Amino acid sequence: MSTSLPPAIVFSDWDGTITLQDSNDYLTDNIGMGYDNRMIINDKILEGTENFREGFRDMLASINKPFNECIEILLANVKLDPGFKKYYEYCQSKGIPIIVISSGMKPIIHALLEKLIGAEAIKNIEIISNDVRIDGDNWEILFKDPDSEFGHDKAKSIKDYLVKHGYEGDADTPRPTLFYNGDGVSDLSAAKETNLLFAKHGKDLIKYCIREKIPYTEFNDFEDILTKMSNVIEGKKSIEYYVENPTA
Repeated sequence: MSTSLPPAIVFSDWDGTITLQDSNDYLTDNIGMGYDNRMIINDKILEGTENFREGFRDMLASINKPFNECIEILLANVKLDPGFKKYYEYCQSKGIPIIVISSGMKPIIHALLEKLIGAEAIKNIEIISNDVRIDGDNWEILFKDPDSEFGHDKAKSIKDYLVKHGYEGDADTPRPTLFYNGDGVSDLSAAKETNLLFAKHGKDLIKYCIREKIPYTEFNDFEDILTKMSNVIEGKKSIEYYVENPTA
């Protein structure tokens, strides 16, 4: 259990949220089945005729390079959201934990995190994600929650984190403000577990929030998130001020 209450806890998607490119999409498009075939699967997922876990597995299975080569390709091509480092430094200064909740694979996230932010970020940012099984030049994703339609049940990961740190109990248990940053379909369940969802402009998560009547606030980059989050934490604005698509 935590000994002191931080002002907030940040849960965040990784691919296409903290990074500008989705690493899994990049590999699939460039050394796998290609963009057009990936979009056929993506449309089936959005339509609900194929679940995310199986579609994602098929995309990754099409990638025809050893895993270490995949990491090298990503290190050369994936960029960090330009506002994230300042956001990270703000969270560090305020004692706000950042927990990456990802449908990606931990070794890829570790490698990118170390290159894009620095080795200290590995110690300061907790990563909860899928993993990978490597057998020579062959590899496959190991889903954290293989029975979940998403492969990683992000809502469960958030609940487990809160229980582990003593923030999930009866109604009288104090709890920090919970923020979530995301962009895609797999973020939908996680969004329901937090106080304010930041959903990336132009991405699938906003469509789902509108359809499922989930409150959110749109963001373009982490500079945008930092402005809004710091205003809430410092009491300058309420969460309700930023909510789009309110349910009431």
